[in-house]
Amino acid sequence: MTPQEWQSAQWQRANCVKNPRQLQTVFGQRLDESFVADLVRDQQDRATMSLLLTPQMLNTMVPDLAPGDAGYTERLYADPVRRYMLPVFSDRHGEWPSHPFATRDSLHEAEMWAVEGLTHRYPTKVLAELVATCPQYCGHCTRMDLVGNSTPQVAKHRLTLKPADRLERMLGFLRSSPGIRDVVVSGGDVANVPWPRLEAFLYALLEIPHIRDIRLATKGLVGLPQHWLQKDVLDGLASVCAKAHGRGVQIAVHTHTNAAQSVTPAVGRATTALFEAGVRDVRNQGVLMRGVNDSVEGLLDLCFALLDGAGIMPYYFYLCDMIPHSEHWRVAVWEAQELQRGMMGYLPGFATPRIVCDVPFVGKRWIDQVDSYDRERGISYWTKNYLTPLEADDPTASRRAYPYYDPIPTLPQAGQEWWKKMPHEDR
Repeated sequence: MTPQEWQSAQWQRANCVKNPRQLQTVFGQRLDESFVADLVRDQQDRATMSLLLTPQMLNTMVPDLAPGDAGYTERLYADPVRRYMLPVFSDRHGEWPSHPFATRDSLHEAEMWAVEGLTHRYPTKVLAELVATCPQYCGHCTRMDLVGNSTPQVAKHRLTLKPADRLERMLGFLRSSPGIRDVVVSGGDVANVPWPRLEAFLYALLEIPHIRDIRLATKGLVGLPQHWLQKDVLDGLASVCAKAHGRGVQIAVHTHTNAAQSVTPAVGRATTALFEAGVRDVRNQGVLMRGVNDSVEGLLDLCFALLDGAGIMPYYFYLCDMIPHSEHWRVAVWEAQELQRGMMGYLPGFATPRIVCDVPFVGKRWIDQVDSYDRERGISYWTKNYLTPLEADDPTASRRAYPYYDPIPTLPQAGQEWWKKMPHEDR
């Protein structure tokens, strides 16, 4: 391709890899047939997300190996970006591919919809899912029940309302809810929302007096930075930010990258352009995953790459949510605590990310906020200080201890045996 094509968001979208045959065409003779077979089996038997990879994202896999070098497939298997963007069957844990309590909507977001697509989980903020697609699909997607195309394993749920009707219902709820001040505009990915529609929604949010913070959630900043470098997008965003500043409203962008090699010069240019358009902050919300970034060195490399290469603030690392077929990615609470402590002192305080556990029915909790912890069985217990709308009529909810479960392969043998013996309905 030409440099001009590579820099085109339209070219990137048109040339995404969507199936193993296309992947084999891109990688050519460097890719062993065994890897392709491994990928095909995973797509049939395990994958919760369909295959969709931008050329930009593919280009960050095994970036330091020349095309003629030997051992490409072996390096590809070990590559951290490949491990979460292009999972294969042999990655998955053989005995425990899923935790017994894994669910497709592990955070119960749809149960907390105030209207379709608007999750009201916290007292003062909401999550607005404007679209159910992304420029690329991460294998560990927490919204795998809704986002993307169906796979042989997962028939996806669908948003039923027309986009204009859904967005208007969201805005109607927000106008009538003066306690809400913070709106996370997400999906899917806002990079897949046609800019005129997204711009109109943002302007409408700015007309609601009690909305003070707006966050745009986009993995596209890393997987498709070309989108955020388009003139019409930047000009429109600059206009929105100017109005926001006049109202005293803060607009930030939240992105998602998990490995330092993904922070390319194009990502840095796109982030600079966002700042020049008037975005106040660009923050990274990564996911802590085994084989991807589960070392202090890997996390620090990523944080410094974000800061130095793109001016992106390391913000959160979430424990990988308890979705089906994710046990090989997930790390235990105690492992996350060790990683958090290992990072302390190397980064400035304002740029030291917090590792958080997103506990079902509780929400985000810093990893050391656990109230009690059965290490043998891998069950941690967490409490909360507010009620979700689901619990409005249950005054005991704020005093209840909510469980979260470590991946079973990380437990001592006695704990693994306990899980094996317990009937599922009694666990």
